[in-house]
Amino acid sequence: MTSTNPLAEDLNLILSRTETLWEELRGKRLFITGGTGFFGRWLLESFSWASKHLDLKAEAVVLTRDPAAFREKFPRLTADPAIRFHAGDVRSFDFPDGRFSHIIHAATEASAKLNEGNPDLMFDTIMEGTRQTLEFSRVCGAKKFLFTSSGAVYGPQPSDITHLAENFVETVDAAILRSAYGRGKLVAEKLCTTFGTQHGIEIKIARGFAFVGPHLPLDTHFAMGNFIRDALAGGPIKVNGDGTPVRSYLYAADLAVWLWTILCNGQAGRAYNVGSETCLTIAETARAVAESFSPPLPVRIQTPSVPGPALRYVPCTRRAREELGLTQDIEPCSAILKTIRWWEDQNAARK
Repeated sequence: MTSTNPLAEDLNLILSRTETLWEELRGKRLFITGGTGFFGRWLLESFSWASKHLDLKAEAVVLTRDPAAFREKFPRLTADPAIRFHAGDVRSFDFPDGRFSHIIHAATEASAKLNEGNPDLMFDTIMEGTRQTLEFSRVCGAKKFLFTSSGAVYGPQPSDITHLAENFVETVDAAILRSAYGRGKLVAEKLCTTFGTQHGIEIKIARGFAFVGPHLPLDTHFAMGNFIRDALAGGPIKVNGDGTPVRSYLYAADLAVWLWTILCNGQAGRAYNVGSETCLTIAETARAVAESFSPPLPVRIQTPSVPGPALRYVPCTRRAREELGLTQDIEPCSAILKTIRWWEDQNAARK
């Protein structure tokens, strides 16, 4: 398959790993919230690609507060007749007409600023948006519902646990989670599973961790994006801290494969961690970005290391691997390099 789409290689990879799933969606209608976010854009890119190459005759209706802004930013996607837009706020949108078979609820602004400055608004937005989308799933007759949750539901990772498994959440009390985002996602998960049981809807939950890939924001609180931003500007790459926290990064193409697989094949009422088990400290991540350039860029760690165990945010993905056969195809260094090259192409196209 050939295309002028700069993501063609990634989209072909996604299609090769999900081709059997798309038969379930042939001729169906999907409703997607959060289509303008990182997850949403990859879902739309991969849906559009599969729709064209497999002639699915399916339709994705995307909720967005500003369809005109989305059309201006992503004209290729908005030109696809298989994708149309429905204007509204996730907390209060008017329900589109007709029946829908699958719902993907990916709308929540993962904003550190909002989480810290107005935690009540963050929590209420998550809950109200989830209630509204669940109610729509009942009204439109949806059979499957994917809720994109977060590894934030686990709270701080204990130092003696290298990789968090899904059953760890059973020990977490939502009332004492420091993060309004994590608390909101955890309570919303429980709301989803209860609603699904009551109304016969297959609810699947994807708990996302950290990611890298095209469309990754470079100007928010995501360390990886900030490092790539610094690198594209010529460096130095600045580490705001001592660089010891441990993270892991799943590439966007792998992310799309995992989300579509969980939607179609995940067990009802089940949560699946979505992420990489390959660990990197923040300092190692910065150096990996720096070494993607020739000559390597300088890295500046802003503060000296603090004694004690490093903070971790790393999932165990055994459940996804063993139950759904999911794997990480793109390793971190390749993922970082592919993301940098994509951003370089984007910047060159704007000049």
